[in-house]
Amino acid sequence: MDSATFLLPAAARFGAQRWHPDVSRALGRADSASRAAGRRAQLARHIELPGGTWPLAALSRQVDVGDAGGSDSAWLRADPAWLRPDINGVRLMAHGDTLGLTRADCDALLPALQPVFGDAGFALDAPDPARWYLRVPRASPLPEFPDPSEALGTDLADHDDDSAAARRWRALATEAQITLHNHPWNARRVAAGMPPVNALWFWGGGPLPDARVHVRSVQAQVHTDDPTLRALAASATTVAALPQAFPQPHDAMLFDLVGERDLRRLQTHWLQPALAALARGQLRTLSIDDEDGRVLTLRRWHRLRVWRRLRAASPAAAS
Repeated sequence: MDSATFLLPAAARFGAQRWHPDVSRALGRADSASRAAGRRAQLARHIELPGGTWPLAALSRQVDVGDAGGSDSAWLRADPAWLRPDINGVRLMAHGDTLGLTRADCDALLPALQPVFGDAGFALDAPDPARWYLRVPRASPLPEFPDPSEALGTDLADHDDDSAAARRWRALATEAQITLHNHPWNARRVAAGMPPVNALWFWGGGPLPDARVHVRSVQAQVHTDDPTLRALAASATTVAALPQAFPQPHDAMLFDLVGERDLRRLQTHWLQPALAALARGQLRTLSIDDEDGRVLTLRRWHRLRVWRRLRAASPAAAS
């Protein structure tokens, strides 16, 4: 019998939207567990990397270009970013594909940035306008950079690291910011009503996992539009684009719905059809895992838990 897993965003992403009573009642009868919060922790529950590593740059580079292997190199994402100062500090406002970059943006900005990193022995390129990469010697010490999805909207001071390796990368980041701030292409972007590219966001560092070590997925199929999850899952399982609605169940399927912001659509296109499939016996289990770290597991017989009908468990929005 088949199973389905839905990855949902954190509760705050839905604002004041409410669950439909039938959905809320069904979710209230599920087994519930609390796990680590955050996108990285959420993904790690379903895609297991060797030794708890997080070499997102190498994995996504392998998907984008196919040249991430090699015993002498490691990779680091250096994604284009928009930082904005405010009264409380400096915040990450946008990064990667949310900046709407084109190849023309890369062609204008990269030549000014490449010498900054070339002098340090690193090679910067952008095979995709939203995903920029640094190739670094494998022995280069790389601090634990925060993922941009975790840092979005936060003050950069919240992510301070005082290690020697972090100080070196902070100096490179500052030099890149100065270069970008002074670049006339950014003035053109701002004049056209687009956000500037005034920083690079380093993250996901490390070498490509050894080909003899299998990246294990607990899912037979992963459906996502997120390049990060696509890169993580590509070496382990079948990856496909996210469909418009819950399809006919087959095998163990994971659907990445973290980008969803319309709770009504989430319920009518995904949760209600999945709950109906569970009731018909087409699904063995339905799991709902949100970025707040709440994991719900529903089985068909849970509909008999009528005493739980008033315990409205909401994995991604306040009831």
